[in-house]
Amino acid sequence: MIDINVTGGKISREEINYYIEAAGAQYPDKHLRAIDLDVDGEYVNVKYHFSDVPFQRIRRITGYLVGTLDRFNNAKRSEEKNRVKHTMQQ
Repeated sequence: MIDINVTGGKISREEINYYIEAAGAQYPDKHLRAIDLDVDGEYVNVKYHFSDVPFQRIRRITGYLVGTLDRFNNAKRSEEKNRVKHTMQQ
């Protein structure tokens, strides 16, 4: 659900839907959380608020970039378990 905040006047539902669709087209990889619409005469100032995207750690393990090991088969899990982990000496 998207929170819609209108200040300074009234806007039709059709116009609000237009701003929602415009946000989806302009920012296709983001999840719209809220829109602030500030009516200033014939103009509308628009401010979009997006949800935070969770960060997932990615590691290079046995030649693959992975976030988790849940898709590895038993051989790859064993290879990861027995690998030599290098450290930096200072």
